[in-house]
Amino acid sequence: MHLHILGICGTFMGGLAALAREAGHKVTGCDTGVYPPMSDQLRALGIELIEGFGVEQLAIKPDIWVIGNVVSRARQADGSPRFALMEAILDQGLPYTSGPQWLAEHVLQGRHVLAVAGTHGKTTTTSMLAWILEHAGLQPGFLVGGVPLNFEVSARLGNLARPLTPFVIEADEYDTAFFDKRSKFIHYRPRTAILNNLEFDHADIFDDLAAIERQFHHLVRTVPATGRLVVNGLEESVARVLHQGCWSEVRSFGATNSDFSAEGEPNHFAVLEQGHRVAQVHWEVGGVHNQLNALAAIAAAQHVGVTPAVAAAALREFRNVKRRMEVRGLAAGVTVYDDFAHHPTAMRTTIDGLRRQVGAQRILAVFEPRSNTMKLGTMKAQLPWSLEQADLAFCHAGGLGWDPAEPLRAMGDKARVAQSIQELVEQVREVAQPGDHVLCMSNGGFGGIHAKLLETLAQR
Repeated sequence: MHLHILGICGTFMGGLAALAREAGHKVTGCDTGVYPPMSDQLRALGIELIEGFGVEQLAIKPDIWVIGNVVSRARQADGSPRFALMEAILDQGLPYTSGPQWLAEHVLQGRHVLAVAGTHGKTTTTSMLAWILEHAGLQPGFLVGGVPLNFEVSARLGNLARPLTPFVIEADEYDTAFFDKRSKFIHYRPRTAILNNLEFDHADIFDDLAAIERQFHHLVRTVPATGRLVVNGLEESVARVLHQGCWSEVRSFGATNSDFSAEGEPNHFAVLEQGHRVAQVHWEVGGVHNQLNALAAIAAAQHVGVTPAVAAAALREFRNVKRRMEVRGLAAGVTVYDDFAHHPTAMRTTIDGLRRQVGAQRILAVFEPRSNTMKLGTMKAQLPWSLEQADLAFCHAGGLGWDPAEPLRAMGDKARVAQSIQELVEQVREVAQPGDHVLCMSNGGFGGIHAKLLETLAQR
């Protein structure tokens, strides 16, 4: 089968492309504005990438067009379609499907699917769980919305010879496609599902938190009675989801009265199952949020026969994910990090994790409100709270329809705003001192700011 994927450089669609290629299918695709790590992975796989969504791609004549949710029926200012190729596919009645639908029909059939859902921590927890199962010898398949450093690829099929071989998947609540507005995870039909946390996000498609909770309950409805739900015992929103109805085994984590809890600091803690010590985790990953992610992964792995002790041993070798507190370099005594955090809660927990590592040393938080939710300004009032533990904050305001200087005014001279990446780099250069930690947070390429900061600091 020949697949041509529209929006191939998104983390999910890029992973799907890798799986299809491994399964022996011919894969091509198109997108705009690509950036690492997915563009690097696709090129390494020898997958042909075409820039843009032009109608000339009809000449490729694939067996199926796989449509990413970046594609829409939107129009340009002059009335022309933004995605001309999609309009041509519709006009000619050509066969098309969504990425999650193709995955469900061609990859997930006959597998024990372990789905990791939640507003925050999906990528990291999915990577942890996949690594635990790999360490235990289960040879799982997986699809992660990032590149786990233990594997160096975002997706693989795993051992297809064994019935019900586990497949670990990052289960996103964002919509499937312009023609299927259900959350992606509805297609996956997991036997094991993690509900890690649940906050309001994706303001471009959800009206309120209740609308997201409804989608999460649709996911709960698809888990069989013999399945397991692993739920965050600290989250009232998750409790509300379960209150709507639950038909599967439930294992909680996080709270002191949960089935799985932790005792100790995030980088060295005991794992308790119903109050009894069953394992010890000692690793280099920081932050309370990652401690919770680890408990979730341990509880999910247990459902496919991996003991907490074996899971904890695997986590000692866990190397995290690219763009999750990834050190990009050191220049003039200043360490520069890259992190994917973009929701205010994720920014706060990321800064907290770094604070626990560096103690009283200065943290310079550099961020851009790039997600659809942040661009709308829905959560702008939470910015001072999210940056509370940073010593200084620098915001890239380019392309926003609102002025971040207004909500950041509460931080006084601790916060600065720049209209361009270069201005942002100069602002950081002026104040950075040896021993500082510059934490760059964005869900995009951030204009290559990491390399620019390192170069500027080195020249100074």
